[in-house]
Amino acid sequence: MALNVGKVVSALKSMTVPELRERYEEVFGEPTRTRHKDYLLRRIAWRIQADAWGDLSERARRRAAELAKDSDLRITGPRKPRADNDGPRVQATVHFPLDERLPMPGTELSRTYKGQTFVVRVLPKGFEFQGEIYRTLSAVAKAITGKHWNGYHFFGLGQKGENGNGKEGN
Repeated sequence: MALNVGKVVSALKSMTVPELRERYEEVFGEPTRTRHKDYLLRRIAWRIQADAWGDLSERARRRAAELAKDSDLRITGPRKPRADNDGPRVQATVHFPLDERLPMPGTELSRTYKGQTFVVRVLPKGFEFQGEIYRTLSAVAKAITGKHWNGYHFFGLGQKGENGNGKEGN
């Protein structure tokens, strides 16, 4: 009586991983260490088909070995890109301690740069400059100068002898 390989393969797809591992041991005569469902499905289906319809011919085996010698084989397959709905994402809130160099929220910092005075207001979470909110003083300094500056240095904060009003320069 001929084995209906299609039905057997369909039945394999409804099996759990422990059931597939058990079936693998029956088919191959040895236990498997893997718990990868798709791999187990493919290996068991291949063995069942090979037993039912015959394995590769010796000529096909030699040709496959020749091709394998000449090619760079990939050890692992490419990763699938993660879709946005592949599962729950964890969103963490990070709290940064307030820097002791910063004055209290509501304080205005001023700096004269190239003959023009700029005023920045310290907020509980960020800095307000010309109606926009910036996360860091460095971002404010870059908006003013067009170059990267350390915001604390630009506004003269944390330096000995400074009163927080800034300094003339550049």
